Amino acid sequence: MKNRKRNDKKYKFTYIKVTAATIFVCMLPMKGYTPFAQTGENFFHIQVNGQAVGTLGDKARIGELFGQARKNVAAASEDLVFMEPEMTYSGEEVLWGKVDREEDVLLRMEEALSGSVKETLHRSYTLKVNEYMINLASMEEVRQLLLAALDKYGNGGKFTVELKGDTEREFSVLTAEVVDASQSGGEDWHVYTEAGLRSFVSGLNGEQDIDTRKDFSDYELGILSMDFSEEIEIAETYLPESRLTPLEEAIGLVIMEQETPSVYEVAGGDTLSEIAIKVNIPMDTIIGMNDSLEDENSVLQIGQKLLITVPEPELSVTRVEEKYYEEIYDADIEYIDNDSWYTTTTVVHQQPSAGFRKVVAEVSYINDKEVSTEILKEEVVMAAVPKIVERGTRIPPTYIKPISGGRKSSGFGRRSAPKRGASSYHKGIDWATPTGTAVYASCGGTVTKAGWGSGYGYVVYIDHEDGRQTRYGHLSKVLVSAGQQVKQGEKIALSGNTGVSTGPHVHFEILINGSQVDPLKYLE
Repeated sequence: MKNRKRNDKKYKFTYIKVTAATIFVCMLPMKGYTPFAQTGENFFHIQVNGQAVGTLGDKARIGELFGQARKNVAAASEDLVFMEPEMTYSGEEVLWGKVDREEDVLLRMEEALSGSVKETLHRSYTLKVNEYMINLASMEEVRQLLLAALDKYGNGGKFTVELKGDTEREFSVLTAEVVDASQSGGEDWHVYTEAGLRSFVSGLNGEQDIDTRKDFSDYELGILSMDFSEEIEIAETYLPESRLTPLEEAIGLVIMEQETPSVYEVAGGDTLSEIAIKVNIPMDTIIGMNDSLEDENSVLQIGQKLLITVPEPELSVTRVEEKYYEEIYDADIEYIDNDSWYTTTTVVHQQPSAGFRKVVAEVSYINDKEVSTEILKEEVVMAAVPKIVERGTRIPPTYIKPISGGRKSSGFGRRSAPKRGASSYHKGIDWATPTGTAVYASCGGTVTKAGWGSGYGYVVYIDHEDGRQTRYGHLSKVLVSAGQQVKQGEKIALSGNTGVSTGPHVHFEILINGSQVDPLKYLE
């Protein structure tokens, strides 16, 4: 009986062992479980940016899946994505354990990475006009801005802009060209064609039709051509959104007029009022911008440079328009040159009279400023009478200060008589200087008097070829004689204190038609 019980226990234990082994063997092919093997860590818990994303049994696949997740997140956007990814995992050795599907782990990795995006650089386009640059969000915005520059001057869709790749550049850079819209390659800004431009240029440079237009109605009025004045470059780049300029603001910055410093060079016959009209700036503003100008009566010199502020856009547009207009016009002045007269002498022989005409002309503009006009057809209703002017061609002599240095002690005009016998209306200018200072001829000419001159003391008179005369008084010594020819800057005397004088100085006069004038207005 005892032996039977002992055998039952033996059979029961064997049954349990066989059953457990059978269950373990059956579990081996089951999906999601790692078989037990004493090979070290075989079960891995994965975290991305502190977030659990799943478990895997293959350590090598963890890095591969993480790299694929980063690529997928970046590829989901056309922009440049900057992330701060952190992936960690911990391993353990298990008898068996449930692992996640790789596609699920990959998806959760992507979700965790999306939350770690630090910055996105958007694909954008930098428009450069000379040295001015502005960033736009898309090529379409570049297109809208450039077309707005044309439309500002009445384009009306007649001309469009094509972008052309610059093959000489190492990097991808586009330039903008204005073409006739009927010759354009269309709206696809990713196809850059020269066909439209070649057709447009060939029309300009090819065989020209004979102009058979006889009547004003035969002319097709309007804009003939448009172009950008500045070089334009467009480059693709990646920028943060904060550095992109909204389209409407960009249009205002690029094509609206800005105050731009400029320089105006004074030409012959210019006056401040005429310059103000030419540059469309108030005369008071011009005077305020230039320290060399005191008031509206300031004397201008040919070639003098005046600072002016001209409103100009960053991107300028040139255009040629064919226009019809009726106008009152003046004939060009007719000049008669006289080689024996100085350029300061003119005589009007005939006064002008305005005429009236009908005109068709090609007018060239830079922005709104008219720069040239070519008359194509003209019908004179009433002819203008020209102004006829005889003018001198000889350059008049110049005048210089007769001493080097010295202190101005008395100017031209009314004054309190410095001593008995002195005039209360000073007819020249005095420079205080030590006796014996060299005195030079202010202008070349003929000495007409050299010696004692009563109140002048020792004095020198010089007649000049422009009809003027200079006088040098209160000298201590005269170094020239009457009838002698002297050159400008030639030493003629030494300063002194002779005649009616209150101290060592040089008295200097300029006379025109026998009357003294303020010398400072004529000295260079």
